Amino acid sequence: MKLFLSVEDNFKHQGLRKKLVEELAAKGIKDKNVLKALSNVPRHYFLDKAFLNQAYSNVAFQIGAGQTISQPYTVAFQSQLLNLAPGEKVLEIGTGSGFQTAILCAMKAKVFSIERQRELHLNAKTILSKLPFNPKLKYGDGFKGWDSFAPFDKVIITCGAPYVPEELMNQLKVGGVIVIPVGLGDNQKMLRLTKTSGDSYDEEVFGDFSFVPMLKDTNK
Repeated sequence: MKLFLSVEDNFKHQGLRKKLVEELAAKGIKDKNVLKALSNVPRHYFLDKAFLNQAYSNVAFQIGAGQTISQPYTVAFQSQLLNLAPGEKVLEIGTGSGFQTAILCAMKAKVFSIERQRELHLNAKTILSKLPFNPKLKYGDGFKGWDSFAPFDKVIITCGAPYVPEELMNQLKVGGVIVIPVGLGDNQKMLRLTKTSGDSYDEEVFGDFSFVPMLKDTNK
C-alpha cells in the first residue's frame, strides 16, 4: 500500500467530499456529526495511490492483506447507529485502513481500535499519526476485545462476525451499544445491541451488508 502522507488536501478533494456527503444525506444519513466528520476527514489519505481519482466514490477498495476499506455509506451508517456523544469511549474491532477510526475521532470519541492484520495495523498507525487525532491502536485478536480499557460506552465491529463475541459484550457498559454485522458467508445482518443488564440486551436489525470476515488469532 502506497501511503499518502505528503499528499495535499486541496479544494478539489474538499469539493468531492462535499458532493459525497450530499449523496450520503440523500441516502438517509441524517446525523450531523457523522456528516461533518466525513466532510473533514480526507479519505484519499487512506487509499492506495491507484485509487486516488475514485477516493470519494461510494465504493469499497482493497487495502492489502485481503481486506477492504468500507464504502463511505457503510462507514456513515455504522457511525450513525452508534448515536455517539463527545467523549464516549469506543472500542473498534477492525482498524483496517484507519478511516473509520478517524471518523470516530473526528466525532470526538475516545477511540480504542484493534486490528488482527499486522500490515494494516502498522499502515493505519503511520497514517493516523499524521492527523490531529490520538486513538489507541492495538495489534491483536478482536474477539478478545481490550479488557484493560473496559468498560466501553460503545463497540463497533467493522468486519463480518460469525456471532456476537461474549467478551465484547462483557466489556460494554450497561446501557451501552454494540454495532455489529453478524452472519456467515458473503452477507451479514447489521445488528445494534443495547445492553440492558449484565447478561441481556435488546436487539435491532438494520438490513444486509457485506464485510470481510472477522478473524481470530494474531500468530505473533
